Amino acid sequence: MKRISLTMVRQDLNNIPTFAFPPNYRVRNYKPGEEHIWADIEVSVGEFEDKTAGLKHFDKEFGSFPEDMSARCLFIENEDGKVIGTTTAWYGAFQGEEAWGRIHWVAVHPDYQGQKLAKPLLSAALQILSHYHKKAYLTTQTTSYQAINMYLNYGFEPLITKSDCLEGWRLLEEALHRKMV
Repeated sequence: MKRISLTMVRQDLNNIPTFAFPPNYRVRNYKPGEEHIWADIEVSVGEFEDKTAGLKHFDKEFGSFPEDMSARCLFIENEDGKVIGTTTAWYGAFQGEEAWGRIHWVAVHPDYQGQKLAKPLLSAALQILSHYHKKAYLTTQTTSYQAINMYLNYGFEPLITKSDCLEGWRLLEEALHRKMV
């Protein structure tokens, strides 16, 4: 599928779906000094070429906000305590308005994908956002159509921000067999 960048919004943070983690998995918060763990997960899903690039990006985006990261970045651990997933309940100025909550950098290591971990991770992140914000957004791309389907089920809606967005959402309607725009 053609890769087109997309934005989705959730106009309120009420009635967040809840899902429990499967047995032997748990969620916990990031601790200062664990940026290498974040980078490893993001490299595993192809977001960065290598750990050095991941760490550089982490420092650029989050390095000045260690307290926020401790409150807003989540890790999934398996029964051995190995971190195998992450997301950040972040924030950002959106459409010229006050800061919105932002679901940011969702990733589950490929060895653990398909084990029903993304929904409970997203639920936990949205719960965090609901303590700070009234609305949320996220950015994604057409190639993440399975994640987009989940976001739609969580009440996120397509937002047309540029001309090729409409093409992207039409591609997704075909792929997911559901009406979106």
